[in-house]
Order: sequence, then C-alpha cells, then structure tokens
Amino acid sequence: MFLPYGRQWITPEDRQEIDAVLSGDWLTQGPKVAEFEALVAAYAGVPHGVAFSNGTAALHGAMHAAGVGAGEWILTSPLTFASTANGALFAGGDVVFGDIHPETLCLDPEEVQAVLEKVEKLPRAVVPVSYAGYPAPLEAYRKVIGSRDILLIEDACHALGGDRGGRKIGFEADMTVLSFHPVKHITTGEGGMVLTRSEELAKSLRLFRTHGITKEEADFLYPSHGPWYYEMQELGWNYRLTDMQCALGISQMQRLDSFVQRRREIAELYQGLFLDMEEVFCPPSSEGHAWHLYTLWVTPEKRLGLFEYLRSKEIGVQVHYLPVHLHPYYRKRYGHEEGDFPRAERFYGGEISLPMFPRMTDEDVRRVVEEVRHGLRGLI
Repeated sequence: MFLPYGRQWITPEDRQEIDAVLSGDWLTQGPKVAEFEALVAAYAGVPHGVAFSNGTAALHGAMHAAGVGAGEWILTSPLTFASTANGALFAGGDVVFGDIHPETLCLDPEEVQAVLEKVEKLPRAVVPVSYAGYPAPLEAYRKVIGSRDILLIEDACHALGGDRGGRKIGFEADMTVLSFHPVKHITTGEGGMVLTRSEELAKSLRLFRTHGITKEEADFLYPSHGPWYYEMQELGWNYRLTDMQCALGISQMQRLDSFVQRRREIAELYQGLFLDMEEVFCPPSSEGHAWHLYTLWVTPEKRLGLFEYLRSKEIGVQVHYLPVHLHPYYRKRYGHEEGDFPRAERFYGGEISLPMFPRMTDEDVRRVVEEVRHGLRGLI
C-alpha cells in the first residue's frame, strides 16, 4: 500500500456538513464563514479569526495588515515554503533571512538580535516559522524585539493544535497564520486563516481579503446612498473562503485534538524505533509539538539513495524544504548564494520527511522504520 507523507481524513460526518450547505441558500459569503472563524479563534483563545482562500493568501493578508509595502521589510527563516517570504514581496516589501537554530529548526533568536543590531531601518515584522509543528520560541523573539515597533507574525501553517505551556498556538503572536491544506491538521480543501487579538488588524485583514470593500455603514467614508451601498476603500484581493469549505472546516475542528494526539503518538513511536540507529538523527521534540512533519535527517551523501529506495517501496517520502534563498528567483533578486545560511542548508541537505498523518497505524510506522533500516544498509 502506498503511504504518502501526509493525507486528509474525511468522514461521513464531514460529507453531511458539506451536503447541508449544498442544499441551503449559501455556497459562499454566508454564515458558515463567520461560524468557522469564530470556532478556530475560540480554540486559540483570541477574539478574531479571518479566513482566507489559502495559507499563502493569509500570509499576504498578514503582511499587508502589518504595513509591509515599498521600502519596508520582514525578517524570517529560510527553512520554509516560499509563501512565507513571498507574502512580503506580494505586499511590495522585501525579505531578509536569518539562519535557523540547530536544535529547534526555527528562526534563531540570536540571528534576529544580530540583524536588528546592524540595520538602520527596522523591519515591519519578525516572522518566525513553527517548522514541522515545533512551537517557535515566541517569548525569545519578544525579548529581542523589546520596545521596538516591530510586529511578531507567526507562520503556524504547520502548527495548528500545538501549544506553548498549555496555551494554544495562535494566542501569543500579533498575528498567527494557519493553513488548511489537505496535509495539514485539519482541511478545508484549500484554505487559511489569520488569528489576532487586535480589532484593528482584523478589520484590515477583512477589508483586504474582500477587494478592499466594506459594507459596514459605520466605516463608510462618504454618505450612504441606500441599503445597496458599499465602498472600495483600498486595493484589495478576492481571497474569500467559501461556505462549503468552512462547513468542512467546522466538522474537522471537532476532531482536531484527536488528530494532534495521534500525530504525537506516531512521532513518539518513530522516536523510539529509531533510538538504536546511529545513521539517523530524529527531529527535535517538545511537549507542545503539533507534528505536521516527521523530519528525519541522514548524512547528505545517503539522502538521495534512501529517498529513491523508500519511494520504490511505496513510501511517499518528501523533502521540506529547499531553503528559500536558494530558489533561482531569490538568488537573482537578492544575490544569495550557497553558504549564506549554513545551518538551514546543512539541514536541508540530509532531510527526509517520513509519512505522518492520523490514519497511519502503528504497523505502518514500523514498516517505514524497517524500510529505512533496509535502505540504509544497502547504502553502506
């Protein structure tokens, strides 16, 4: 049986919720959107959740709300999907990278400190990535930022359901960005959200994701012409999520904690089964880890051979990620070269993402580990 690195889990109950929307009056821009937003926000303990059509759109919206634009920039990790950095470029700003911490694989707070000490113009935001579901150390970034006028935006697209000291991810940052892609902790097919405690930021996010248009009379800049009146107050985008997708998300949220618990059980089993294998390095763990990915590391000279062997055995491993600064676009735009961020590059050189999704059985996990053993023996 083919084991992908990640996969959605859709139940009859999920389908019933979608069918109910299909039989109703609203397919999009209806009540399910606000219901889903409120549900996810309440789960994280914040007053505002603003749904977007996907995680990339949510990142774009967060950059816009943060004031990223021409002449502004953000600081983030190179060990992420390109969307984290792209969001700032979409908004008209720029990106500076800081290397990862070798123990957390997240943006190193000391790198943040070093960058902030040498720049003349401060970034609009520091954007750590909770890579693979490991809760990025937000308190450390807050300490470095201090009283500076810099927002903290957590890219938590890997981390819904995780926590820091019992407090759910989504509460501590100024904005927290989520993804609901099918391989993530819950899915809406495609989808994303920004969580925030700030009413001002939430208002900016909602305006941005709906063409820059408001229908709220209290926010009009000119006198209303009648009940039909609305105003486009800025140049926004059509980044809305549909009621059909939100119905699926509402249903999936009922099982989020069980999904995360099962991911943690799978990770614990992997960690134990790999204990006696000196050829591999297991990913960093923490009590609040959400385990979107299980990122095994092997010596770079063995990575390709092991990858191809596992794929030949119907195990759909993947690599996450080519560091963003090494993509041709970023090399050309900023002049980046290999060696610019050695810790991120070293990790990428040996990383393999093993299957990690809630419907995996313990026997699936044992099968993956056994094939890793066999594959590495063949490479010795």
